[in-house]
Amino acid sequence: MEYRQISENYSVSAQIAPEDAGAIKAAGFRSVICNRPDDEQPGQPSHDAVKAAVESVGLAFRYIPVISGQMTVANVEDQAEALDELEGPVLAFCRSGTRCTNLFAAVQQMKN
Repeated sequence: MEYRQISENYSVSAQIAPEDAGAIKAAGFRSVICNRPDDEQPGQPSHDAVKAAVESVGLAFRYIPVISGQMTVANVEDQAEALDELEGPVLAFCRSGTRCTNLFAAVQQMKN
């Protein structure tokens, strides 16, 4: 599993699979955010499958689906709330990590 660290407590990755849960925990993450809507691509694991896997290894999970190219104010507010509430470090994922990165940037702008 590859990820990019964006800040001390926030990293992003492409789609993760349920079997990645142990590696995510071993990498030191405490929480996972899924920013990818279900059924965006055939064969993609559902957020429920990922949630069950990460929660089974003791990590927190939040589902904040963002349609590619259509990030909303509500998405940014939900991501900000999740980042305030979840224990870090947090791993956020979508198809490529770009939506998660853009959401983080928008949350930082909103806070300033």
